[in-house]
Parts: sequence; C-alpha cells; structure tokens
Amino acid sequence: MKHGRIFKNGVIQAVTENNGQLDLGNNCLVNEEQASWLPPVEPGTVFALGLNYADHASELDFKAPDKPLVFLKGGNAFTGHRAQTRRPGDATYMHYECELAVVIGKSGKNISRDSAYNHVAGYTIGNDYAIRDYLENFYRPNLRVKNRDFCTPIGPWLVDRDDIQDPMNLTLRTYVNGEKTQEGSTSDMIFDIPFLIEYLSEFMTLNPGDIILTGTPKGLADVKAGDEVITEIEGIGQLINTIVDDETWFENN
Repeated sequence: MKHGRIFKNGVIQAVTENNGQLDLGNNCLVNEEQASWLPPVEPGTVFALGLNYADHASELDFKAPDKPLVFLKGGNAFTGHRAQTRRPGDATYMHYECELAVVIGKSGKNISRDSAYNHVAGYTIGNDYAIRDYLENFYRPNLRVKNRDFCTPIGPWLVDRDDIQDPMNLTLRTYVNGEKTQEGSTSDMIFDIPFLIEYLSEFMTLNPGDIILTGTPKGLADVKAGDEVITEIEGIGQLINTIVDDETWFENN
C-alpha cells in the first residue's frame, strides 16, 4: 500500500493511494493537485550517504569509498511533493540527487544483515539537492550544503516494504523540464541496504521514522529557477519539485 500525509482543510491528514487519487477515507477522494503534500513520515534521525554509487564517485573524480560516508540531516531540511525549493542568488551550481529513501519501522540495535529488512517500514523518494559552491569537502559535507530549510523534497508516498520485491534492483530516473537527465539502478550501490542498517545500528539505535537516504547515481546537472524537476523510482512513483529564485521564495514563504 502507498501511504501519504497532506495538509488540507487546516489539518494534517493521512491518505492512501486509490487509482491515482488520494483517499482520505469515508469515501472521500481528491486529486493530488488539490492537496498540500507533506513528507510521508515525520523524519526522525536522517542519515544521508555520500558517494554510494561508484559511477557517481567517478563522475566527481573521487575514488569509491571503502567505508560508508554518512552525514545527518535535520527535520527542517524536508519538504513535500509539489513543493518549491529555493536556489539562492549566489549559487552557481545546484544539482538534484534522486535517492531511494529507506524508512525504519521497528527499533533495533546491533541488527544483523540477515534481519535488516525486518526493521524496514517501507520506501520513498528523496531529492537531496546540493549547492556545489557551498561544498567544502565531499567526504565531509557541511551543514550549509545539506541542511538548508526545505532543501530536500521527499515523498510523495511511503510504499510498504512488502510491496517492493527487490529494493536493490530498482531503476532511478530524473527529468528536468521533461527531459531525462539521470538514470541508474539501486543494484549499483556500493553499500546496500542490509549493510547500511547493520553498520548504523552497530553504534546507535535505529527507531521508527528514521530515514536512510542511500545516495545517487551519476547524471547530475545544474538546475535553474523555473525548472521542474521530477525524480522517479520504479515501483514508488514520481516526486515533483519546482526551483524558484530568492524573490519568489520569500514572497511565498
């Protein structure tokens, strides 16, 4: 099943997908354009992987890491489907990052690789925008790169774990203004989902609502104000986002 969260009629409402529409229950269906989307879960601790696809590391002239490169993101960084994301006026290169987001559903510490999937609630899509100008070190991304307000759209749906037969064999694509600019497969991750859950849970407890953003494949491109960016993952759906300039952003927020 696909689960979402929206803000409508002054309240936060849980919804499910019903033949392309949002099912609010009580025989109430609305089109997705009629709702203000929220992240499908309230993010807990969010782990983001850097350089977790060898082709992406090569694209940036980096050697593939031999240990996971992980940094944390705050809840302020997230926004929902069909939201706007700001490109600051001083940015010269801002790129999307289509990522499979793994949502934890069951607490655990020292989780074994063999039982890792038992702790997963489901999967969603993350678009972890980065501004290259602000980046000090790919091996240690700073707060300004990855924790700007509303810089990371996520959603629209949380898809139940059992509805994704093989999360390590999903196609990821990004489209900018309708043109495909990125394509890859989760099968090319350097560190797969069971490894990451085992690795992270060795030193801290994973809790429901925690999210692992698993990295992006090659195919990054600069995006400008006015661009519509669609990040798509097989079996999960499409996450739509629009880039705006400073003036538009501050008028609307």
